[in-house]
Amino acid sequence: MNSWLRSRFEFWIGIRYVRSRNSNNFVSLISMISILGIAIAVTVLIVVLSVVNGFERELKERLLAMTSHASIEGIEGELVDWQSLGETAMSNPRVSGVAPYVSGQALMIFGEKLSGAELRGIDPDREIAVSGVEDVMTQGELASLSPGSFNAILGIELAAELDVGVGDKVTVTLAEGIVTPLGLMPRTKRFTVSGIYRVGMYEFDRRLAFVNLEDAQRLYRRKGTVTGVRLAVTDIFEAPAIVREVALEHGTLVLVTDWTRQHVNFFRSIQITKSILFVILLLVIAVAAFNIVSTLVMVVKDKQADIAILRTIGARPSSILRIFITQGSIIGVAGTAAGVLLGTLMALNLENIVIFFEATLGIKFLAADVYFISDLPADLRLSDVLGIAAIALTLALGSTLYPAWVAARTAPAEALRYE
Repeated sequence: MNSWLRSRFEFWIGIRYVRSRNSNNFVSLISMISILGIAIAVTVLIVVLSVVNGFERELKERLLAMTSHASIEGIEGELVDWQSLGETAMSNPRVSGVAPYVSGQALMIFGEKLSGAELRGIDPDREIAVSGVEDVMTQGELASLSPGSFNAILGIELAAELDVGVGDKVTVTLAEGIVTPLGLMPRTKRFTVSGIYRVGMYEFDRRLAFVNLEDAQRLYRRKGTVTGVRLAVTDIFEAPAIVREVALEHGTLVLVTDWTRQHVNFFRSIQITKSILFVILLLVIAVAAFNIVSTLVMVVKDKQADIAILRTIGARPSSILRIFITQGSIIGVAGTAAGVLLGTLMALNLENIVIFFEATLGIKFLAADVYFISDLPADLRLSDVLGIAAIALTLALGSTLYPAWVAARTAPAEALRYE
């Protein structure tokens, strides 16, 4: 028997054993269960890793939409010569934008509703270069923050807490008071809500409001000074080095920070979580793959007579080995392929699936006041899919070796003794 015919009969018998019928329905059933087990494990791992990747991507994009790549502040919380610092920053070829800001705490009041908030005074024209605030506006425009207008743009959660909309006037009260003949009175100012934004992170949507830079300077009595300047850089991963370069070149004593320092714990926790989930779910794939061992052991036991007959008509032990490796490989490949297909489809349509179940069940999976991101994003990466598929196939193929080796060592006379 030439090698081509031998490989054909080995492959054909291996397929027949996977889909055995008649008296061997049980063998087919456990083969399908093994395929299903691998498919589910691969699907779960792809979907979970895609969700973790999605959280990492969304967290980075949304954080950088509201916080700059880097910022420079005065030692005492006040930066005097910020124009000169801005010119120094823009002279650096790796800096793409500079915007001053004034930041302070305030109490916002509307009717009987009140809420603490962080007011951030910005220059709308310059702010566009360093953040994505304009891109997350749901009502109104960033340009409405003109000097002297005393307009304010609120986060959607903050607006909901105060029960205000565009056109309503809110009273802003500061902790710093003014001395009057009647005693110490809190400093207040009425602002008109000119816009609402939604970034999708409760941390910002609930507590941050934007006003014009000059209006904030008047409110906080910072004549000609700002809290600091925000920088946009060409390479966000080089932000720590770039902001230090700018500060050293300017020569004054300042405080520098960047997005990696401000939110490093978020990204570090995501990476740790991703690694732990990968290991845990990999064990699920391993358990599913090892089911192939029990499946093939039962098949070998059931096919003792067939193996003996094949051996007596000239089949070599290596041919018997390849028959059962073929059967296990088909189970592994079929399960992995089904898992990759199902996992990819679920990851690509996860947001729609979540919306459907939320609408059907009337629940919210990620409460905005509990989680940083209230959506359930997914970021399917080809490298993850290929890595998961390769690991699943390797485990599945490895699981075929022992049962196939046992089958190859079957002695024909011993197997036929009780037939």
